[in-house]
Amino acid sequence: MKTCAALRHVAFEDLGSFEPYLRRAGFDIAYHEAGYDDLSGFDPLAPDLLVVLGGPIGAYDDAIYPFLRDELRLVEARLASGRPLIGLCLGAQLMARALGASVHPNPAGREIGWSPLSLTDAGMASPLCELAGIDVLHWHGDTFDLPAGAAALASTAITPNQAFLHGGAALGLQFHVEGTARGLERWFIGHAAEIGQAGLSVPDLRAATARHAAALEQQGTRLLGRFLDGVRLLA
Repeated sequence: MKTCAALRHVAFEDLGSFEPYLRRAGFDIAYHEAGYDDLSGFDPLAPDLLVVLGGPIGAYDDAIYPFLRDELRLVEARLASGRPLIGLCLGAQLMARALGASVHPNPAGREIGWSPLSLTDAGMASPLCELAGIDVLHWHGDTFDLPAGAAALASTAITPNQAFLHGGAALGLQFHVEGTARGLERWFIGHAAEIGQAGLSVPDLRAATARHAAALEQQGTRLLGRFLDGVRLLA
């Protein structure tokens, strides 16, 4: 059986739509709780697929959250191996930092809600082609510079670097391609303070989710399928 390990930072930011897809594709899934589980014995090269999930802390906050140093070492080792790796939001920021790029607050401020991506030519030739013309979920206050040697795949008006591919098997996504309508109900509770600070409302976010989540769930899993096929993890 193929294996997927997911590094998770908060319980409600999980694999979302990716999880049932991966199970149907024959993957055994194991979550590892960053900052809570002892990751000293975790071998980042062992799983067939490693996914580093999102969370409401900064990728540069290791003075406050020392476990980030250990997590960065795991990400660095996985990147060096060339084995398949996906980073979502904080996960993508940790990948960028591990590759030597700066991660910092977005000068344009928070980007929370639903909007489409502008795909580069490289993006249209990548698994992100599945997202052309649909709105995706954004939920971040930080951003990253494009790592050296990485291909820029997508942007939005206020976030120039929304996605990158490094080495053919490492995909970093600033946005949340895994979001689901059901799962976001937990986000609306867990991120209530941030929603209020951003001047947004849960009813408005819920209404936008009702309009866009079904398309993202469908196309997001197609993106995942293209990625897995490209790294030869689909039978």
